[in-house]
Amino acid sequence: MTFGVIPARGGSKGVHRKNLRDLRGRPLVVWSILAAKDAKHLDDFIVSTDDDEIAAVSEKYGAKVSRRPPELATDDATTLDVLKYHLDETRADTIVLLQPTSPVRVHRIIDCAIRRFRIAECDTLATGYMSTHVAWGAAEHGPRQRQQAYFHDDGCIYIFDRKVIEAGRWIGDRPHNLVVPPIFNLEIDTEADFWAVEGIIARL
Repeated sequence: MTFGVIPARGGSKGVHRKNLRDLRGRPLVVWSILAAKDAKHLDDFIVSTDDDEIAAVSEKYGAKVSRRPPELATDDATTLDVLKYHLDETRADTIVLLQPTSPVRVHRIIDCAIRRFRIAECDTLATGYMSTHVAWGAAEHGPRQRQQAYFHDDGCIYIFDRKVIEAGRWIGDRPHNLVVPPIFNLEIDTEADFWAVEGIIARL
């Protein structure tokens, strides 16, 4: 069984009430809900929140809501803490994390990631891109094409074997990197990110 978790707390430092912020006519969290509902390989999913308004909006769009305690909705609480808390609500052996801050999930990207997770026989998977960015001054800059690329997770989709989360680990012993097109790579943390994602969605 494959179980999805959409973590959407009420607080946000970068953009006030970010998960409820309008993004082309829908609250931000709703984009992840609709993508999860559209995914054929997700057996079930929940929205994890501490916030009454987020809960009401999520239920309006057909999502199951699971309340998390206040201590798991602070700046110090980790996403792994939240996932571990919700394990008691499912017997699923595969957990899919869908963060609302990555609302672009078109072309059945969730199903694609789940299929890759199964085929690769990995215990953790992340979507992302190959980056050639280096800190200024850290190395002599030559042409970008000659830089040693490394995989950078983009926040769009993470998939875990249940045992990895139970062990309190973010990455297991058999991780798999799923490189995806740039339209999936943006995470919303600032006002400028909202503008960029709005442009991508409008173009799509």
